[in-house]
Amino acid sequence: MLATSRWVRWGAPLAVVLLAAGLRLWNLGAPHALVFDETFYVKDAWTLFNNGYESTWPADANPQFEAGQTEIFTTDPSFVVHPPLGKWLIALGMNLLGPGNPWGWRLATVVVGVLAVVLIMLIARKLFQSRVLTLIAGFLLAIDGHAIVMSRVALLDNFVMFFALLGVGAILMDRQWHATRLAGRLATLPDTGWGPALWWRPWLLAAGLAFGLTSSVKWSGLYFLAAFGIYLVVVDALARRRNGVTFWISAAILKQAPATFLLLVPIAVTTFMVSWTGWFVTRGGYYREWADGVGAAWTGPLAWVPHSLQSFWHYQAAAYTYHVGLATPHPYQANPLTWLFMIRPTSMYYRGSSAGEFGCQFQTCSEAVTSVGNPLIWWAATAALFYLVYRLARYREWRVGFIMMGMVAGYLPWLMYLNRTVFQFYTIAFEPYLLLGLTFVIGMVLKQIPELSRPQHRLSAHSQVPEYDPRPHAGAPTAVAVGLGFTLLLTVFFFPVWTGMQTPFAFWQLHIWMPSWR
Repeated sequence: MLATSRWVRWGAPLAVVLLAAGLRLWNLGAPHALVFDETFYVKDAWTLFNNGYESTWPADANPQFEAGQTEIFTTDPSFVVHPPLGKWLIALGMNLLGPGNPWGWRLATVVVGVLAVVLIMLIARKLFQSRVLTLIAGFLLAIDGHAIVMSRVALLDNFVMFFALLGVGAILMDRQWHATRLAGRLATLPDTGWGPALWWRPWLLAAGLAFGLTSSVKWSGLYFLAAFGIYLVVVDALARRRNGVTFWISAAILKQAPATFLLLVPIAVTTFMVSWTGWFVTRGGYYREWADGVGAAWTGPLAWVPHSLQSFWHYQAAAYTYHVGLATPHPYQANPLTWLFMIRPTSMYYRGSSAGEFGCQFQTCSEAVTSVGNPLIWWAATAALFYLVYRLARYREWRVGFIMMGMVAGYLPWLMYLNRTVFQFYTIAFEPYLLLGLTFVIGMVLKQIPELSRPQHRLSAHSQVPEYDPRPHAGAPTAVAVGLGFTLLLTVFFFPVWTGMQTPFAFWQLHIWMPSWR
């Protein structure tokens, strides 16, 4: 009996992780080609590793690079608009396995893709206090096609997802840390009307570091820092109200918020700056010597700022201008309003062939890498999301609020850029929160979250939650098991078009469920 319990506790999560690893590592080197934006990030990563900054390549360098001629880059700087951390991570894999090896290109993204499955299970365990829901959350991320594809291509967004999720996990850990110590301090202090400011919050330092790493991959990491910074102020205000602090709003904003800011933001900014070390310690990076040009340096009160920092600021301003103004039409661009419904998934790679060509054994063949998610997972998660918006508004449950903040940070800012050229694959940044939302709803069906009926587990003790019955509805476990089983079958069905397997053209057509999926 003890051995069985131990297997359930450790063996089942390990099986989920091994499943995730197998789906992501299988034939990782295919296709042996720079797919989609790998053409930028892989080559940038290799020049970053060799020069300390991203430099240019000859025209039409991809065929030569794919053939193993990886040292044909120049020392001329290249204008890149994303921070360097993600490219440094890609470069580590290339240095380990060789720059001409596609496994090397994709090693770092596949590692963080598997680690993300571990991380979402740890967060689910802390959030839901249920082993069943822990396994379900990990299983959903392990088998979803979008997560699989983004772990198998050397793009930056998988790193954004992972580091942001790391920061969100640290915020979750701080929630209990903060609540326990605030209550303890209030019990020993005289009533000042405001309560104390808590300065020792190590999980906030960890969150600041994680969000700094996120921002060091892509600027969109700043949205997570800002969103969860606001979230922390709200959580502190509600905790003070629950503990009877008289001026709980002003205490949260004027007393604790400055301390929270200093715990969270400086380490994030420092981390971001450190990620640019290669640019600072070399002289060849783009705009590296801009301030040394005639008439370029700042004058007046800011003239004392070192030229390197002036040049860095100019570079960041130019990158920001590029980001907000990017409106170049692309065949796979997708309006953010359509992301949740998976209207226009990104085709990362496609190669058609005829009989005898590239080993094709049918009349016509297809090889595709398409970042379309498992349809049942995505559409069920989207439905769950809309339900959770309603549930948060009505019952103000803290778990729902926490999950929704992940969506706010990862998705909501993109609604400001409806006319910008953006892509469906950006959704990997907030996919974990979609899946946690779906897991929450599954937990309600299975009655795995009994704390929902208790006031101390809600944002407001005044919210009215229906009478709770701890018994699952008849047939609910079977229905959930059948649904998860069918989801796994869909993963098997779609797996070839996620991984570049050569299939008959007719088989590929069976996966085009909407005309916009072509």
